[in-house]
Amino acid sequence: MPSDEPTRARHRDSGSRGGDQTARPPLPEPLPHPVVDSHCHLDIADGPDGSWLSTEEALSRAASVGVPRIVQIGCDLPGAQWAVRAAERHDAIVAAVALHPNEAPLLAEAGQLDAALGAIESLATHDQVRAVGETGLDYFRTGEEGRAAQHESFRHHIELAKRLGKTLVIHDRDAHQDVIRLLDEQGVPERVVMHCFSGDAAFARECLERGAWLSFAGTVTFKNAAALREALRVAPLDRILVETDAPYLTPTPYRGRPNASYLVPLTLRAMAETRGVDLEALGVAVEENSESAFGGTW
Repeated sequence: MPSDEPTRARHRDSGSRGGDQTARPPLPEPLPHPVVDSHCHLDIADGPDGSWLSTEEALSRAASVGVPRIVQIGCDLPGAQWAVRAAERHDAIVAAVALHPNEAPLLAEAGQLDAALGAIESLATHDQVRAVGETGLDYFRTGEEGRAAQHESFRHHIELAKRLGKTLVIHDRDAHQDVIRLLDEQGVPERVVMHCFSGDAAFARECLERGAWLSFAGTVTFKNAAALREALRVAPLDRILVETDAPYLTPTPYRGRPNASYLVPLTLRAMAETRGVDLEALGVAVEENSESAFGGTW
């Protein structure tokens, strides 16, 4: 039986702007149609003692508001192993495994990158693993000295996704054009998801031209995210996903508190308002898109 203990504490910023860090937000109004949380870190603890949800409680709360399925993302070797075990135990979960781009320079410096990539490759063959991710580039956390390792790791993950026929889940922070360049050089996999899409409408079009799905997180609800909302408006309805990136990026009005999959309805409602579409119709599209993006139902 897999442990429901978190594999690690918070290792990156949550977009917090203050707020009560001690209280979970209340359950929102349930969605009229179920959707998938396409990117979640159930294993990462966030906030003060007692604020972290067990896997069972997180799944139960999510299902109660219309989010019955989750893509659990592993972004280092322990997290990837946890994701596979969780997917074996819980029917509501499928796994994605990879090395986060900020992990790659650390592993390279320790002489462990090749071994870690090999371990990820072995995990990626598991039946419950639908995706290789999150991989990609992050120029916000890692300086120029770490970019070569990030590029090497990203190229390896792209090739792995193509070879195994898995979805590629891309983390892109302050690296838009290099992400596109490496994708083009390596060849775009059949299925690509731009996790927590962070670009503007022009970059959205570049990703869409390569067949990517754009996954929108709680950031789309932030007051300063006008460019992101414009990207959402230009994306075809059949290329939109929703995610939490929990426990990070909690949507308005609870920004600053730990996030969880049960808060997806807040983001989806904001997305429907931005698009000017019916909430149920958007939910139907997002559910169908999630199944297409991650290789079927579960």
